[in-house]
Formats: sequence, C-alpha cells, structure tokens
Amino acid sequence: MAEIKQTLERIYTIPLKDSWMKVPRYKRARKAVVAIKEFIAKHMKVANRDIDNVKLDIDFNNQIWFRGSRNAPSKVKVKAVREGGIVKVSFAEIPQHITFLQAKRERLHKKTDKKVEARPEEKKETKTEEEKKEETEKEKAAATQKEQIAGQHVKEHKHTTKTKETQIHRMALKK
Repeated sequence: MAEIKQTLERIYTIPLKDSWMKVPRYKRARKAVVAIKEFIAKHMKVANRDIDNVKLDIDFNNQIWFRGSRNAPSKVKVKAVREGGIVKVSFAEIPQHITFLQAKRERLHKKTDKKVEARPEEKKETKTEEEKKEETEKEKAAATQKEQIAGQHVKEHKHTTKTKETQIHRMALKK
C-alpha cells in the first residue's frame, strides 16, 4: 500500500515565562527556544519527544533573540506543521517589527540586483586632437598661474617686518 503523508497543522500560544524564570538571566533566550521545542514535541506527539525533529523558522528564532539573551518574550503564538516525523514551527501572527525587517531585507536584495543589472558596458571615448590640445593648454595655464602665486608669496615674505625674536637672536650672535 502507498503511504499517505499526513500533515497536521495547529496554532498554539506557548507560555515561556515559567520556563525561563528557572535559569539565570543571561540564559533566558536559549531556555525559551528549548522550551518551545519541548512544548511542540509534547503537543504534536513527536516520537520519543525528540526535540531534534522540531525545526524553528529563522525569523522565529530571530524573534526570540531580538531583545537579547536576557529579555526573552513571556509568551509566543506559533503555528506548528507536522509533515512525517518533522515539525516546522513559525509565527501564527507575524509581529510588526519582523514584517518591517523582512521588507527591509527584500528592498536591500532588490537594490543589489538592480545594481548588477544596471552596469552598462564601459564605453571608451576617443578624444579628438582638438580636445587633447585644449587639455594641454589648460594644464600649462594652471602651471603658470601656480608659479605666479608662488612668486607673490615670496615677495610678501621679503617685505614683512622682522619679529622681535629674530632681532634678539641676532643681538645674541653679535656678542
């Protein structure tokens, strides 16, 4: 006889506070994840209550750890789907901040795809002889202007009055 895959889908509100109050603060999120797996293994009738057969959705795991390891949520509403011997757990109602993060992730991936597609082939522009002459003339003009400015600075420096320090220094050398 052919085996028929049975899927069982249920929604649970799992209380986590009782479980994570029994461990130190820094282990609360980890204990919450383990408590969810144990609860689902018990209520979805997983063979031998093996928590390795309970798989959490990535976004679901991020929700538990979202506020850090010390501030796990006190209860979570989940949707559990059993296919064969494996139970997959995800949100029953996705929280707003998770939907925002998912939308943000999608926008970022779309932007990178557009950037890759939008790269046109590099066009090498050939410059005419007139443009090359104009560029060399501009460079020469810029160089002469820099020389003139440098000469003006030298003249200004020659005409400045000597400070008292240099006069004192010269007097000390004469003695």
